Amino acid sequence: MRRSEDAVEFRRRGATAADDEFLLALYASTREDLNAASLAAKQKQLLVEMQHNAQRQQYAFAFPNAEHYVIEVAGEPIGRLLINRGANELRLIDIALLPAYRNRGIGAALIRQLLQEAETTSGAVRLQVQKANPAADLYRRLGFSFVHDDDAFLTMEWRRQADFNNAAET
Repeated sequence: MRRSEDAVEFRRRGATAADDEFLLALYASTREDLNAASLAAKQKQLLVEMQHNAQRQQYAFAFPNAEHYVIEVAGEPIGRLLINRGANELRLIDIALLPAYRNRGIGAALIRQLLQEAETTSGAVRLQVQKANPAADLYRRLGFSFVHDDDAFLTMEWRRQADFNNAAET
């Protein structure tokens, strides 16, 4: 079990089909835009389900070998982590926590675990984040730099220091 900066103990475990209901609720908690929409409750639920399924299909198509984890505190699911291990990088595909567990150091601790792994394996961690997402500031504080900026998303990358120094010398 890992401990975040504010002493919340958590663990990650492989996601299973039994987690589907939780993962849908987690996805819904990340969609403030849909929660604020003036739709009937049933319409919102159908829209969330449709978009959640579309996201799952897109991730499965783009990253067929991705590892999907559920994050737990005291045995209760509180988030998820989706990563893809490539030869040249670890790709952080998605990380999400329930609102009550955000800004408590858990996300940062999970990302630091990936950075430690990348130190001894691929040497790089890449991710995409929506421009308006406050997590971009967290990624910057953890040493990620901008690689690409498009209309909606930032592509960010972290490289181990030795690789960064070698790239700067060339």
